[in-house]
Formats: sequence, C-alpha cells, structure tokens
Amino acid sequence: MKKSIFALSAALGLFAMGCASTVSDTHTFATSWSKDTVAGRYARTLDQVYTASVQVIQNNGVMITEFIPHDNTNAVRSVEGRVNDKKVWVRVEAIDPKTTQVDVQARSKWGLTDLDMVHEIEKEIALKLAAGN
Repeated sequence: MKKSIFALSAALGLFAMGCASTVSDTHTFATSWSKDTVAGRYARTLDQVYTASVQVIQNNGVMITEFIPHDNTNAVRSVEGRVNDKKVWVRVEAIDPKTTQVDVQARSKWGLTDLDMVHEIEKEIALKLAAGN
C-alpha cells in the first residue's frame, strides 16, 4: 500500500513539472511557471540589436546556437547561450524597419527562473546599443 501511494505521488509530482515554451519557439524543462521573460524595444535596426545581443551573450557566457525560425521571415532571429550555468534565450524581432524588440528568457538546469539575470542581460543589450558598439 505504501509503495502504491509513493508511486502515485511521484507520478503526480512528475506530471506537475513539465515543459515550457522559450522565446525562440523551442521547449525546455520547467518546474515553475513564474515570469521568466523581459522585453525591450529599441529604435535600432534588427542587425544592430542582434549583433549587440550576440556580443552580450558571448561576453557573459557561451553562445550555444543561433537560430532563424523557418516559419518566419528574416525579421526574427534567436540566440541560445549559457550564462552562470543557466540557459538563456534571446529573441530579436523587427517590429518595423526602425524598431526592434528583444525578448530575454533564462532558466536553470532544474527549470527555475532567474528574473534578475534576465533583467541584467536586457540592460546590457540596451547599454551596448547606447554605446554604439
């Protein structure tokens, strides 16, 4: 009886955990469904913002992949990297030819969110764009 109760509670625990969508239209393991994304809009071109995003990820950690979703035009690009042993996703999307939106998302190995790191990366992208690099 104790084994079946334990098995049932373990199954319910695994069911409660699951997958979460990322800003790059992929999925990752998640144990919390709290806010994990920060967005920012800049009066810059897509290429300028994307270059700044790649540089920020490389300066803070390791870039894993660059991704252009095939179901979109070239107006959307994504970067996945690791910063402080957390996965970070950055989506750069052109709103119009002169305005670009950046969505930054981060999760730990255990699926927990790190909103402080997300804010920090988004700020660093903004500072890199303001510096003109």
